[in-house]
Amino acid sequence: MEREGMAELAPLVAMNAVHKESATMPGGSLQVKGYDFNKGIDYHALLQSYLTTGYQATNFGQAVEQINAMIEKKLEPLEESEKNAINLNPCQRKRTGCTIFLGYTSNLISSGIRETIRYLVQHNMVDCVVTTAGGIEEDFIKCLAPTFLGDFSLKGKELRANGINRIGNLLVPNNNYCKFEDWLMPILDQMLLEQKEQGVNWTPSKMIARLGKEIDNPESVYYWAYKNNIPVFSPALTDGSIGDMIYFHSYKNPGLVLDIVEDIRGVNNQAVYAKQTGMIILGGGVVKHHIANANLMRNGADYSVYVNTGQEFDGSDSGAKPDEAVSWGKIRMDAKPVKICADATLVFPLLVAETFAPKLSAFASRSKMI
Repeated sequence: MEREGMAELAPLVAMNAVHKESATMPGGSLQVKGYDFNKGIDYHALLQSYLTTGYQATNFGQAVEQINAMIEKKLEPLEESEKNAINLNPCQRKRTGCTIFLGYTSNLISSGIRETIRYLVQHNMVDCVVTTAGGIEEDFIKCLAPTFLGDFSLKGKELRANGINRIGNLLVPNNNYCKFEDWLMPILDQMLLEQKEQGVNWTPSKMIARLGKEIDNPESVYYWAYKNNIPVFSPALTDGSIGDMIYFHSYKNPGLVLDIVEDIRGVNNQAVYAKQTGMIILGGGVVKHHIANANLMRNGADYSVYVNTGQEFDGSDSGAKPDEAVSWGKIRMDAKPVKICADATLVFPLLVAETFAPKLSAFASRSKMI
């Protein structure tokens, strides 16, 4: 009867669990804070606030820091001894403080990200490009005929009956590829003639440069790559419409050879003879590994940013986090690599807006100096 008027004490184990004392946070820890729209609409400040927003927004902010670090190193003046050293770059590009590798999958050239990539190549902001066959041909095809917006839910059976190809929610009329064939075949004939008469040793990168010259269109990524002597490597160049055309050409006018051995030396030596390197890789697959493996040859890249939606649970290289590349020596142990788990069409233009684009004048001044 005496217990009825007494308050019970909470179980000690629950009290200790709930009232667990915190350790002191490490010095310099950032506080979570997002953008305050009461300050008006300032897109630069909004994107800067991502660093302290959390989740993938924070990864975005860290990626901005990584890319800006590689750009700062790239624009840093070389020592006189470095300027006068023998240039061992296989493409004879001028040495800088950081060689920037840019890799992307074909779907991004099919999309409007093509214009962002073209901007970087046009203004000589990157040093080496790696992409897939589709990442090459879709650029040239867009110079010949447009790609259209569609919908992810459009039925393949109906599209096929109408000669329309779907890339996600983009639509490419099959006639576009016919126009590409009409444009490409005479160039393949000429390449074969030069191989026979002049002994030209064609490689995928040499072929891409030649196509960039032939398209002669400033809307093209590879027109600017040719103009600026930026090597473009595509180790799986036959895995697309270009491969289809090479296949048909091998019956019509056989004998054309593409040397992939010279190209593997070319891409690897881009890394070997670099002072420092940075990797910006959009998507996965062959482009991700080809760039990372080239950087293995110098014991890892100094700066790295991945943008993809791949996950690591299946053991794929496409989904692997940067730390897995550290274990292989493809990223340096003291580097601070970042992976943004996001669709590159959402993220990459914003990354460029916060990194390369504000430094256009600095890149232009550097180009005049060299």
